[in-house]
Amino acid sequence: MDAAGPKLPQPRRGQIWFVSFPSDPPGKRARPVLIVSSDGRNIHPRASTVLAVPFSTTLTGIPAHIQLAPGETGLPEICELQPANVTTVRKESLQPAPGTRVLAERILRVVARNVVFAMGLQPKEL
Repeated sequence: MDAAGPKLPQPRRGQIWFVSFPSDPPGKRARPVLIVSSDGRNIHPRASTVLAVPFSTTLTGIPAHIQLAPGETGLPEICELQPANVTTVRKESLQPAPGTRVLAERILRVVARNVVFAMGLQPKEL
């Protein structure tokens, strides 16, 4: 540890990490999130947070959610990304997710479109 404190994780856009959300019930294990913020923010030494989209294993079929198979994520089961729940996560709360994959750019673009859709806008309105 140096004078600036412990070294924070340096996630990259498209990576999957685990995080325990303060709003989750006590005892709930950490859940996967997709890092969606730009790498400029993710690796900046003074940035203590990243933007992340949570995964859920509860399959809802909500149109804005993105269902992904284990082969796409490296996670053990089918799950849904929930772009409407994009959130800020403190880097210090990130836990590595061994065995997961970096998601393809095409999936990141769908996530971005669905975040905009969740805000009540159509991408063409931007």
